[in-house]
Amino acid sequence: MVSKILIVEDEQGVVQLLRARLEPEGFQVITAYNGQTGLRAVAEARPDLVILDLTLPELDGFEFCRRIRRQPETARLPILVLSGRIEPVDKVVMLELGADDYVTKPFDTKELVARVKTLLRRVSTPALPRVLRVGTLELDLERHIVLVASLPISLTAKEFELLKALLEAKERTLTRAFLLEKVWEYGEELEIETRTVDVHIRSLRKKLGSEGARIITVRNVGYRLETTSPHVNPASLDEEAPALE
Repeated sequence: MVSKILIVEDEQGVVQLLRARLEPEGFQVITAYNGQTGLRAVAEARPDLVILDLTLPELDGFEFCRRIRRQPETARLPILVLSGRIEPVDKVVMLELGADDYVTKPFDTKELVARVKTLLRRVSTPALPRVLRVGTLELDLERHIVLVASLPISLTAKEFELLKALLEAKERTLTRAFLLEKVWEYGEELEIETRTVDVHIRSLRKKLGSEGARIITVRNVGYRLETTSPHVNPASLDEEAPALE
């Protein structure tokens, strides 16, 4: 499907330059030369991305962005600001208002097209599920709660992140080194630090009760979480085995 790009810019030369660069890339280009016309174009044309100048007649880019973000149907519409305003405060304000990227004039057209493509890929990527489920285990990312058989389980922040990493891995084995970096943000640490993972896994299994058996120890490597009904060899749950530590 062809992506539609709305350019809201009052300088015709800039509009022509952008059109000449975007259309050969396969984009459909729509233009508006002031903020009010730009708002109407968003409602009528339903663009996939907006390239927005800040200094516009009738309605400036700041208010344009503010109004776009207020409406539920356009709240996630990618907005790339293209402006001659180079003061850091302008960039900060626009990003706080909800702009996704900020490019200053003069600009490199190849870089701008690359940024457009990046933003479009980002919004086209399916969002991760906000609730991760397996068996009777549920992890709610928005409410930051864990349930087993509909009963809440009290986890520490690290235990929650550890369980999240295992669920998102979808039965892939995660090494202790990966978990240290992902959950604890340790990077390359002393070997003794791998015990940190083992201790938290042990605590997590206990708190999850029957669902804790899903967390399988992969000898000399790390851990994975079974998504099917676990048929577990008791040795695979034993962190005390010398070969695992």
